[in-house]
Amino acid sequence: MSEEQTKPENRARPTTDEFRTFVAQGWAPRSTQLPELTEAARRAAVRRDELSAAFPGDRLVIPAGGLKVRSNDSDYVFRPHTAFAYLTGLGADREPDAVLVMEPTEQGGHEAVLYFRPLAGRDTEEFFGDSRYGEFWVGARPSIEDVEAELGLTGAHVDGFADAVGKDAGAVTVRVVRDAEASLTARVDELRTQNGAQPEALTAADDELAHRVSTMRMVKDDWELGQMQDAVDATRVGFDAVIAELPTVAERGRGERWVEGVFGLHARHQGNGVGYDSICAAGDHANTLHWIKNTGDIAPDELLLLDAGVEVDSLFTADVTRTLPISGTFTDAQREVYDAVCDAQQAGIDAIRPGAKFYAVHAAAIRVIAERLHGWGLLPEGVSVEDPLDTEHGQYHRRWMVHGTSHHLGLDVHDCALATRAEYMDAELEPGMVLTVEPGLYFKADDLLVPARFRGIGVRIEDDVVVTQDGSRNLTGEWPHTSQEVEAWIAEVQAR
Repeated sequence: MSEEQTKPENRARPTTDEFRTFVAQGWAPRSTQLPELTEAARRAAVRRDELSAAFPGDRLVIPAGGLKVRSNDSDYVFRPHTAFAYLTGLGADREPDAVLVMEPTEQGGHEAVLYFRPLAGRDTEEFFGDSRYGEFWVGARPSIEDVEAELGLTGAHVDGFADAVGKDAGAVTVRVVRDAEASLTARVDELRTQNGAQPEALTAADDELAHRVSTMRMVKDDWELGQMQDAVDATRVGFDAVIAELPTVAERGRGERWVEGVFGLHARHQGNGVGYDSICAAGDHANTLHWIKNTGDIAPDELLLLDAGVEVDSLFTADVTRTLPISGTFTDAQREVYDAVCDAQQAGIDAIRPGAKFYAVHAAAIRVIAERLHGWGLLPEGVSVEDPLDTEHGQYHRRWMVHGTSHHLGLDVHDCALATRAEYMDAELEPGMVLTVEPGLYFKADDLLVPARFRGIGVRIEDDVVVTQDGSRNLTGEWPHTSQEVEAWIAEVQAR
């Protein structure tokens, strides 16, 4: 299932029978102590029960995905598919090529079986000779007994996967999360059609499974919310570290890369790494919404738009943006734009409550944006504040804020992506939902419709907010928000 690596012959090493015998000897016995059942696994079992009830009698296949080749014989760091992590409790870099199979039982419900590549013996070629999987090269993998103890499900060698899934695929509906691993999906398709399944029905059945797992994640339980708070708190460590470096970034050259590196250092130390490619956009680069090249210099009089989040080991991620004056103080024009965005964000946060529509958050924030644009005289002559809000004939404001204000957040930075519009934008907010609130204003340096004092200024402010029984709780609520608070934050961090 993992992508095939190039195996150059010029680096091959001769292996003798004598060496095989010698390398297998003289090792201390492996520990027999098994890991404890994790809290993540306990929560995953509850989710599997919910999924089981939705697809009675069906065989459900949820792959982790395989290793992806970065270049030649080097792989990218592995991250399991979100559906797999959600339903097993495995995070970090575990376990490439594994597949969770939920096997229907005669008594009803499903048995969860994890097919994976277990620890190989020291008398095998893999132990010393396989640079991709071997213990000498990448460390010891868990045994079947380890996985069963840690996750509370049945473990099995991945070599038995195909037979288990294809044995009666014509009589039993088999569903697979298709986008997790293309080569495995192709193999499952082949097994299903060989056993009499109709090809035209496969994708529709699979889409139903993927959709269900995606929408199940909309409401977080207390443990998940705790993981997201941990991610937010870890992210604050990274932001503080960046702020401490601001006095030196202008003179370093390629300051955006320095900022990216500083945040990435703390993301890797505090958690699993970054939850998405960090946006470290200085000056006019802030007006490119997904500026992840981070190749630019940083000037002392510019703003830095830092959109970054730490992904903790459970793979829940934060998604936070602050726009920071490099000098520590906003200019008058920068403050004017920043304060407008800050007011818009507060309006969006204030709109979050159970029963409110998801789109109401954007509507509240964008009204403030439209009011400021109108007040600055940026809208076309004769256009009122109401006109930009008209979804059929208006939308003038989108020249300066083209994106939406919110998205669901969780294991994916844009979580629950397979939900329909009725389940997402038009749905009512429920306690346990986590969403971002991130309005912005982006005045490109070459935009002749804005005053010269605003050109080249881009501002976004983003927080992560959980819907509660009686309103909302801002997971980033202790962070500075207003321009005065941001200036005080910078001064306090740099005085340490």
